[in-house]
Amino acid sequence: MKYLPVNEQLFTINRKNFVSRLKPSSIAIFHPNDEFLRSGDQNFIFKQNPDFFYLSGIDQEQSILVLFPDCPNPLYKEVLFLRQTSEHIAIWEGHKYTKDEARAASGIQTIFWLQDYDSILHGIINYADNVYINTNENDRYSHTVPYRDMRMYEALRLKYPLHNYERSALILRDLRVIKSDTEIALTKTACGLTRDAFVRVLKFVQPGVAEYEIEAEIIHEFIKQRGTGHAYSPIIASGNNANVLHYIDNNQICKDGDVILLDFGAEYANYNADMTRSIPVSGRFTPRQRDVYNAVLRVMKAATSMIVAGTIWNEYHEEVGKIMESELIGLGLLDKHDVAKQDPKAPLYKQYFMHGTSHHLGLDVHDYASRYKPFEVGNILTCEPGIYIPAEGLGIRLENNILITQDGNIDLMADIPVEAAHIEEIMN
Repeated sequence: MKYLPVNEQLFTINRKNFVSRLKPSSIAIFHPNDEFLRSGDQNFIFKQNPDFFYLSGIDQEQSILVLFPDCPNPLYKEVLFLRQTSEHIAIWEGHKYTKDEARAASGIQTIFWLQDYDSILHGIINYADNVYINTNENDRYSHTVPYRDMRMYEALRLKYPLHNYERSALILRDLRVIKSDTEIALTKTACGLTRDAFVRVLKFVQPGVAEYEIEAEIIHEFIKQRGTGHAYSPIIASGNNANVLHYIDNNQICKDGDVILLDFGAEYANYNADMTRSIPVSGRFTPRQRDVYNAVLRVMKAATSMIVAGTIWNEYHEEVGKIMESELIGLGLLDKHDVAKQDPKAPLYKQYFMHGTSHHLGLDVHDYASRYKPFEVGNILTCEPGIYIPAEGLGIRLENNILITQDGNIDLMADIPVEAAHIEEIMN
């Protein structure tokens, strides 16, 4: 890992909160992500399962976490199983956790090598009535490939068919969405790396640079500051490319007179930033570009003010839609008479603003959370309105990350340039 060590108290507290919600006589089992094949004999760079990291702090493949707070043998109340290293592994793959290093990272004292897992589990699981299995229940995820937790569940169900199987996801959905001070600090670090990369880009962009050159400037800044890398595939979309919401080709030349939509964020210690800015290739917005830009900025500021404890997800998005509707009328993109006659279930503003305004942010960029619970203190959400006008070859989106506190909210990206005049000043 490139990032600095995270205080193990974060993970110790997370485990304590998790087991406090288990049914009596329950054991919970967590697996890391699979190692995915990239080509003939190469894997993709390993990315840890966010739930596994949340509870263990272990950022390594082929590990298992077992939590059994009511275990009659106190030794096995929480156990971490690790892949045992060897001279061969050390030469070919590099360093792996020692038991002492894993204790320091996780706060878990009982650690065994992975080959002991089956025998130890068999010795304790029959003293539990319930087995909690971790499933990916992010509502943006479509289950097509059987991932490790699901495969292990099938194996357990065959071996121990009379146990009652429960879902850890219901507990984690409530826990992970409320960020602790340590998690907020890690997110702020990711936002800081994102800020520095953006300022670097502002000083770099000029007509004739390629989108991929901008991407290279960004990753340079992330890695230089111990970031793991991109939180997600970066969008460097110049001109009409900005109207493709998930454009990631990043292979075009940036032309004088165009606007570049930049949607990127740093990952640091598995926590993510998610920022969008739109900047003029020439260093100056045209009057029309500035008008559209400022309309989006006004929507973002109005939406940000609504991201407070108690806000209801659907009501929030409906209200933002009304604000966007007014801005689009002001830009001449919608007619107020047509808006008055529109079908409320298919509002006309969706022609120019077709995505949601916010999503939760954390260990997942689209973090695991309920769409049906009001916003809560400790939530971090994005705020990202946009206006997309293919006929004009123009797409503008702006996005910051907002922390909800007891006294309102805090913009974690308040120090990242967003006013049009400020962006032009840095670029020139």
